[in-house]
Amino acid sequence: MQPLRGVTVVSLEQAIAAPYASRQLADLGARVIKVERPGAGDFARGYDSRVNGMSSHFVWTNRSKESLTLDFKDPRGMAVLRRLLATADVFIQNLAPGAADRAGLGAERLRAEHPRLVVCDISGYGSPGPYETMKAYDLMVQSEAGLLAVTGSGEDAAKVGISVSDIAAGMYAYSSVLAALLEREHTGTGAHLDVSMLEATAEWMGFPLYYTYGGGAPPPRAGASHATIYPYGPFESRDDQVVMMSIQNEREWRAFCAGFLERPDLADDPAYATNSARSGNRGTLGPLISARFAELTGEEAVERLAAIPVAHARVNGLAEVWEHPQLAARGRWHGVDTPAGRVPALAPPGPVDPEPRMDPVPGLGEHTDAVLTELGLPAGEIADLRSAGIV
Repeated sequence: MQPLRGVTVVSLEQAIAAPYASRQLADLGARVIKVERPGAGDFARGYDSRVNGMSSHFVWTNRSKESLTLDFKDPRGMAVLRRLLATADVFIQNLAPGAADRAGLGAERLRAEHPRLVVCDISGYGSPGPYETMKAYDLMVQSEAGLLAVTGSGEDAAKVGISVSDIAAGMYAYSSVLAALLEREHTGTGAHLDVSMLEATAEWMGFPLYYTYGGGAPPPRAGASHATIYPYGPFESRDDQVVMMSIQNEREWRAFCAGFLERPDLADDPAYATNSARSGNRGTLGPLISARFAELTGEEAVERLAAIPVAHARVNGLAEVWEHPQLAARGRWHGVDTPAGRVPALAPPGPVDPEPRMDPVPGLGEHTDAVLTELGLPAGEIADLRSAGIV
């Protein structure tokens, strides 16, 4: 499925948010030309070396793209970039706050020059506003958006273990670009999209925000358990396996009391008859449930929960995810080529038939000569740009 065939995306991108957005577009067939610094490239290339010497972050977010090295701070490099933008449908950037405008790549100017261009700015906090010039990395935005107020345990806050604010912004940028391209089919004109990591994360904070509506107390940090639904979280079996389970309604609670706890009387106990009551009395209910799990092995507990049925899950490590039977059964693991060899990669969620696009992760500047030649630059000029360090 490549519905974006024929769409060209030029991206001045680094780190995660913008590369993740443009990779989604590439997955759907768009041509994504990633503009990188000569010599160093996207600094995410150097985050680690865990994938055959390549960065895990970079391999994850940059397949199916072309890498063009270009110093657009040099006038000759900027002239090349402007020629490239004249061929583009979408321009994405997540440079430092204000850098695109200072370089003459602000949305107002670009859309005046190219009315059909969709310009997508991704930043930490958006513009205008008192935070518009602040540097923003994932943990900073998680903190500002209140996410650390609800993650962790007790008084101890915890960062979400993935770059969730980057991912949120990347996915809103991706969906907004798709919407703008659809709208362009009706109007003939592009759009300016301004996606901030703070706003994307704050949107995902909807439940705890509304939970505190009107000055209410915030949901407590509950570790791996749910803060306001109970029982919903981890319990340990006799053989030290951790089993996640969840009760979502009173029908499930009654079935759980009878089929797992073997205490049908608990279902009618006023202390546990509603979710609010169960959550408020988890100090007494928790030991009852834990005692029952402690009588069973992990496999026995899972079998009993499945027979009711009650939602449950094993607490997998990353090694188990690589070997997850459901991912294998659905054929989700494919392969992509990289400069360091072929590596496994998850197919994009959604498309089933035909095979998804899974093109290589580019080496730094791998496509520079090809892109410049396509723009009409003669070989001699390309050689001059290279010797000057502009590409």
